[in-house]
Amino acid sequence: MADLTFLGAAGTVTGSKYLLEASGERLMIDCGLFQGHKELRLRNWSPLPVVPSSIQWLVLTHAHLDHIGYIPRLVQEGFHGPIWASPGTVDLAHLILPDSGHLQEEDAQFANKKGFSKHKPALPLYTQEEAVRSLELFHAADESKPLELSPHFTVRFLRAGHILGARMVEVSILENGKTVKVLFSGDVGRFPQLIIREPTVPDGADYLLCESTYGDRLHPTDDFHLRLADIVKSTAARGGSVIIPSFAVGRTQELLYLFRMLISEQKMESLPIHVDSPMAIDATDLYRKHREDHNLETDELEAGGLRLFAQPNVHFDRSVEQSKALNECHFPTVIISASGMATGGRVLHHLARCLPDHRNTVLFVGFQAPGTRGHIIQSGAATIKIHGQEVPIRARRESIENLSAHADYREILNWLGKFHSPPRKTFIVHGEPHAAESLKAKIAEQLGWQSHVASYLEKVAL
Repeated sequence: MADLTFLGAAGTVTGSKYLLEASGERLMIDCGLFQGHKELRLRNWSPLPVVPSSIQWLVLTHAHLDHIGYIPRLVQEGFHGPIWASPGTVDLAHLILPDSGHLQEEDAQFANKKGFSKHKPALPLYTQEEAVRSLELFHAADESKPLELSPHFTVRFLRAGHILGARMVEVSILENGKTVKVLFSGDVGRFPQLIIREPTVPDGADYLLCESTYGDRLHPTDDFHLRLADIVKSTAARGGSVIIPSFAVGRTQELLYLFRMLISEQKMESLPIHVDSPMAIDATDLYRKHREDHNLETDELEAGGLRLFAQPNVHFDRSVEQSKALNECHFPTVIISASGMATGGRVLHHLARCLPDHRNTVLFVGFQAPGTRGHIIQSGAATIKIHGQEVPIRARRESIENLSAHADYREILNWLGKFHSPPRKTFIVHGEPHAAESLKAKIAEQLGWQSHVASYLEKVAL
């Protein structure tokens, strides 16, 4: 009998890790970092509840840190099997994991320099070198056919519509002549999409793990294009700048695409727009390579003399020197910088500089997990701790939730309702407790399906 253990993204929206066991073999789906509250982050430092060397394979849904960010640590602790993912996810992981290692080293060095860490010395969870070494285990799957890992495990990748390369993972488990099919939704994208192709509707599965990030909310339906333009215009009129903490993959590209549309349609002045994130710059270039995942007419854009997602006043700041030069910028500008929840990265330096000034605006364009700096700022706090210092918050705070890459509960229910047959059981994962419970109730009410909100370290027989 196969077993499923929830090693993460159960009772919380981060740290996605799921373990399937059958016929003495172990397959892990996703291997993400816990983010947000300290009690969650501390789990990253605790030994994994299962010995990493006993896991034969790792399969990934997509390349966000809360789904892949623990991989270097897993390898460091003994995992040495193949890591399978879509071609887009493999390419993005080659950007994201070394950057994660670099940022953790940088944060540890800064903590030691300023002396604000309780640990002497402060250490990174893993280094950039360890992250690069883990990439040697990555393999891009041929998505045109099922991937047979062993006589007991076969995997299929289905488009999830979340970010470039994002996939649902369907695992067929063959034991004692019987097949059980388990579908891991990963993060389910929107209907319709701005850039990325919409999620596939699977045939069905015996068991479904369904994300619930927006299980208790609906996305706004207002004209957010004009609202985005208005936020920039009103901030510029005050002589301020707009700081946008943004995910380097997906959200940054959508913002550039929207700004180009607004400027070309003369709905917004062509202010300087700085993308201060080397990873976001590299990820933007990958949209040319992975056209299978999006609807953009890249040939037409290039022929028109425009860089993909860009217009003449967009600046890509790759070097540290270019990033620091923005500190001397005293005219209205837009700065898009990672990380999206302000948990680390260059955006922290821009926030530390700009938050105390009432003329500026910090604009959130994605989900802010509880406990992250982004959530604290968004929730109305008077100050925020950045690099060991309390920074006063006088800048305006704005949020645009329309750009979320996660389906809301109505979109999820519509997606589930198109399944050819209902699962025997649906496990609700990847959501805060209220969101998960809310989605469970809605699934029961509207679809009549049996569902269960998974708990951290819970183990169930399939």
